[in-house]
Amino acid sequence: MNEIVENIAAIRQRIDKACRSAGRDPKEVKLLLATKTVAPDRILAAIRAGYPLIAENKVQELKEKYEALQEEPHDNHFIGHLQSNKIKEILRCDVRCVQSLDRLSLAQKLQQRLEFEDKHIDAFIQVNTSGEESKFGAKPEDALTLTREVAKLDRIHIKGLMTIGLFSAETEKVRRCFKLLKNIQQEIIAENIPGVEMKELSMGMSGDLETAIEEGSTIVRVGTAIFGQRQYPDSYYWHEGR
Repeated sequence: MNEIVENIAAIRQRIDKACRSAGRDPKEVKLLLATKTVAPDRILAAIRAGYPLIAENKVQELKEKYEALQEEPHDNHFIGHLQSNKIKEILRCDVRCVQSLDRLSLAQKLQQRLEFEDKHIDAFIQVNTSGEESKFGAKPEDALTLTREVAKLDRIHIKGLMTIGLFSAETEKVRRCFKLLKNIQQEIIAENIPGVEMKELSMGMSGDLETAIEEGSTIVRVGTAIFGQRQYPDSYYWHEGR
């Protein structure tokens, strides 16, 4: 468990250094722990170390860990592709924010369930900034319209945008994804849509967090660099149907 705490400290140092290099306040960037395949006791160690912001990609894993994690207060986000027939389950597991809202049909079904349960939820609009068919997310040119439509649903509170950058060793190609999300954020802010906040940009993982922070990220999602290698590659976890 000490290794987890040490790894978190190392990532936080990278975040702080990147913020200083970019002329930003390190307090502006939150570390989200991507807990896919991580056992509850290891997640609890991270939460107790002062990092309560966690997220799952798979509904099944969310359900399996729910009871074990209840002993420690934490802030649970969902970052994987969400199928509409799993909405009840994420609400049952007290997910506070869906970062992967990428289509109006999902938002409408989420609104219906929230009305039924008399609940509210935060959400980020997920945008496919890399243009890869393997990635989920709204097309960049559709993000503004989707935001306008979701904003009409009073149980869903839009707080920002999320993207999964290009998986590439070429920094400038990855940077283009993050710049695009920042531009979309500014476009939406300029529209001044009632009920929409655009304070959060969830972008960047362990391999590209410095670039993401340079381009305005406020939340970086890190898993492997904290908890260790997983059984499956990253791409597996973005596909809820698998």
